[in-house]
Amino acid sequence: MDQELLFQYIFYYFILTDHTIIMIKAIFFDIDGTLLSFKTHAVSQSTIDAINKVKQKGVKVILATGRLLKQVQNLGNIEFDGFITVNGSYSITTEGEVISKRLIPRKELESLISYQENVIKFPFTFMVQEGSFINYVDGTVKGISDLVKVPLPPVRDLRTMIDEEVFQINLYVDKLTEQKIMREALVSCESSRWHPTFADVNIKGTNKTVGIDAFLRYYQIDKSQTMAFGDGGNDIEMLKHVGIGIAMGNAGDDVKAVADYVTDGVDDNGIENALNYFRILD
Repeated sequence: MDQELLFQYIFYYFILTDHTIIMIKAIFFDIDGTLLSFKTHAVSQSTIDAINKVKQKGVKVILATGRLLKQVQNLGNIEFDGFITVNGSYSITTEGEVISKRLIPRKELESLISYQENVIKFPFTFMVQEGSFINYVDGTVKGISDLVKVPLPPVRDLRTMIDEEVFQINLYVDKLTEQKIMREALVSCESSRWHPTFADVNIKGTNKTVGIDAFLRYYQIDKSQTMAFGDGGNDIEMLKHVGIGIAMGNAGDDVKAVADYVTDGVDDNGIENALNYFRILD
């Protein structure tokens, strides 16, 4: 290989930021509002092409979502190397090897059911391997389902599920009600949200960084060699944790505040533009 080709090869795989050479080996992507547009409910062709080009360079491409694995859909022909699901509670490789799993304790499930029956009535789901199940459906639940184009969760008596492996709880409530529930009923859990009427709940210490660290151990990649894209409150810890955290232009101000870089929105080729900005697609 001549000197010019060698230089190009090295340059394509490295990013120059603050005079530090960083080799990007893994990129983590949120789904809703990051890969998937809330307007088109699809991944843009520019995003698909950009990610596939990154993969051709040998970079690991991993999803990091609040969804269950079976709810991952409409992502075009992108072949991911792994999946961080239910906000880090369940991480699995493309080959089906589970590399991290965290569950919500039975006592918390019982506490929430009792609280909803005796203090405040509100819809909530238990997310298990089989799917997401809800105590009842109202207009708020239908609104979220329409927004992300995921079918309404089946209604079930959630008391029958307290002995199952529950990865995550979803609360269909506003922020003030969420805070009250967390303080009085789900004391060993923590919440995050990407929408004014919807919150994810996981056991304390669980967020997308848990899955990131599991994959970094699995692939033997250093954290400094990573990048992540996100737009919601449940992406904040992820963007702070990786080497380069990128907020979408449609992200909330709290998300943008922790990012290393703010790109364009999901409907304005934000992912492709950021990858070009950092010269990963050169």
